[in-house]
Amino acid sequence: MATAQLTAYSISVSARNLSSFEGLRASNVNFASFKPAGGFALSQRPLRCLVVQAATVVAPKYTSIKPLGDRVLVKIKNVEEKSEGGILLPSSAQTKPQAGEVVAVGEGKSIGKTKLDISVKTGSRVVYSKYAGTEVEFDGSSHLILKEDDIVGILETDDIKDLKPLNDRVFIKVAEAEEKTAGGLLLTEATKEKPSIGTVIAVGPGPLDEEGKRQALSVSPGSTVLYSKYAGNDFKGSDGANYIALRAPDVMAILS
Repeated sequence: MATAQLTAYSISVSARNLSSFEGLRASNVNFASFKPAGGFALSQRPLRCLVVQAATVVAPKYTSIKPLGDRVLVKIKNVEEKSEGGILLPSSAQTKPQAGEVVAVGEGKSIGKTKLDISVKTGSRVVYSKYAGTEVEFDGSSHLILKEDDIVGILETDDIKDLKPLNDRVFIKVAEAEEKTAGGLLLTEATKEKPSIGTVIAVGPGPLDEEGKRQALSVSPGSTVLYSKYAGNDFKGSDGANYIALRAPDVMAILS
């Protein structure tokens, strides 16, 4: 039976004439070559390989993107490059944006015999789930194609506390974390227990039933609620308060 061994040689592959590929760039990578026992050895030149960027790049010859069904195209808000104190942030410390402007919408969806239009309009500023959708580079800007249900709410002002939730979302102002332990010891930010209690600020119109009709939510603004500890999307308001937007099923109880 033939045997084979790995050697420290490098494989050589040419990546010339690949400059026309959008979203790809060349870089040097070394691989161990495969040398059959008693056979030939591959050349020892460096490999020029292809590295694919995270975002899909739309070729320049296409001038528009039309979302289908209940999908929405959102132009992503630029990442903040400085802290509030003016300190430049490295890319690893920059907060991934969760907001943008709707630039195109699909034709909607059908539930049973009911045809439903997209509930957000072109030009609306929206907040969406943190890891939703597919990012695309188009017309020199970053965009996101996502389902309407991944949109948390409509942002009517520059302050997150004025968020208008959509569908079955509930928007809550989080109760302040305890500053001290039961024994009176001061807690650091890292050791403070993440609260799961808050006051409902606003609620969405409710989910759709099998006939396409909205079902009202069981919680209302002003209610104090207990919610699942790791649910939803967290936000920081301009007033320094913490807010969270989550789905109604993640609200476990009303407190009184």
